[in-house]
Amino acid sequence: MPQIKLLHEPLTRAIIGAFYEVYNTLGFGFLEHIYVMALERELRSRGHMVRREVSFSVIYKGEELARQRMDMIIDEKVIVEVKSTYILHKAARRQIYNYLRSTNLEVGLLFHFGPEPKFYRMLHRNSSSHPVDPFDPMHPADTSS
Repeated sequence: MPQIKLLHEPLTRAIIGAFYEVYNTLGFGFLEHIYVMALERELRSRGHMVRREVSFSVIYKGEELARQRMDMIIDEKVIVEVKSTYILHKAARRQIYNYLRSTNLEVGLLFHFGPEPKFYRMLHRNSSSHPVDPFDPMHPADTSS
């Protein structure tokens, strides 16, 4: 089976490693902002640039419709969104996909600090005339663990 090259793979691998370090250290049960603060500290200790609570505009035909805020941008390349619930809401993946569509970033990671740690890797090719469907479970760039 051919090896698939993922966009920003070394960076996303490092971020996912930080996610598991935080989960293994804190475990389940804290509020989301605790995990975000711990993840930020872990990523910075590993040499990554972290921007928190990044605000951006949603534009329609050249006009701003709204402003939204995402949890983190890592090294100006990957969006990270954190959830801490028993069950991950079905709309959580759509939320990060909307962040990708509204920015020039193409890779997002959704971290679920639930009873079991899970992550989802999202991709939106901003430069492609035929963007991939990130909700297609067969899409190789959308992995979960």
